[in-house]
Amino acid sequence: MQVHIRPFEAQDLDSLVDLSLRAWVPVYESFAKVLGPDVFQRQYPDWRSSQRNEVQQACTGGKAHVWVAEGEAKVVGFVAVVLEPQGDAGAVELLAVDPEYQGRDVGTTLTDFATTWMKGAGVSLVSIWTGGDPGHAPARRTYEKAGYIALPLVRYYKAL
Repeated sequence: MQVHIRPFEAQDLDSLVDLSLRAWVPVYESFAKVLGPDVFQRQYPDWRSSQRNEVQQACTGGKAHVWVAEGEAKVVGFVAVVLEPQGDAGAVELLAVDPEYQGRDVGTTLTDFATTWMKGAGVSLVSIWTGGDPGHAPARRTYEKAGYIALPLVRYYKAL
């Protein structure tokens, strides 16, 4: 699929929030299975609201550089990049692809675009955070395909 990447515009916000929430359903379903209902409910009591706020903040807060992927005449994904103040490090803060367009290299295109943009901005080290749960498997494949190296980390939870 042909994808065009362009800068975020204010009128994109509702589309990005909507596609993000739909894209992250499998992730939070995976979290619920891994953590169990008691821990999941304590850790993510209203994940949709927190994710909505995170996308809105990334897009409008002024800290992130945000780009939108368009394909087939509609918004199909986005990426938000944050540069560290010292200028030599950066991070892909958020990346989401509309579920209808997943598996069609939109995530790879966004990852490659963000990586190339950061290199052009003088960044020498880029990081991307993702989960080790089954719901994040597509994201891990995308980042590994782009040449990123995983550092396995473990976070433990216990409901009290």
